[in-house]
Amino acid sequence: MKVLETDRLLLRRFAEADVENLVRLDSDPRVMRFLAGEPTPRAEIEQKVLPEILGDYERGPAGRWAAVEKTTGEFIGWISLQPPEDGSTAELELGYRLLAKAWGRGYATEGARAAIHKGFTELGTRRVWAQTMAVNTPSRRVLERSGLTYLRTFHLHFDDPLPGTEHGEVEYELTRDQWAARTRSR
Repeated sequence: MKVLETDRLLLRRFAEADVENLVRLDSDPRVMRFLAGEPTPRAEIEQKVLPEILGDYERGPAGRWAAVEKTTGEFIGWISLQPPEDGSTAELELGYRLLAKAWGRGYATEGARAAIHKGFTELGTRRVWAQTMAVNTPSRRVLERSGLTYLRTFHLHFDDPLPGTEHGEVEYELTRDQWAARTRSR
């Protein structure tokens, strides 16, 4: 089911048949470098990750959507506006994960902007936020190009920290009022 469409992307709901797509995405150590540091086991994708994605659809209109390149029909990753546990849409966490071969082509920014637009115009969202490792410069650039602004750096404790964890995590945000003011000034 199509959720969003951009010039180059189709964002659709995930389905049970997407297991292989998620396994391929999460098995690339480059993709997982700033996330878990290692590939996600297939069993975890089948038993936890995909069921959680599908469960979000039952709680409300926000969630994680498969990103498909329109010209080829190829799965290239996902874009999300992740709701809190209660499924509300007032504050949504922006996320994205793309296959390495899709990096550097503007897909994450294009998908993120479309998701943000949907949140503020259709879902009643008041704030979109995101976080990443402070050292994840490419992801920070996507957040900035998508309209979010740096809010803070904070430090979490991890039993098995990834390289760069000592520099902290960063949070970015965009409120509906900020988004509306920028949209009007264009």
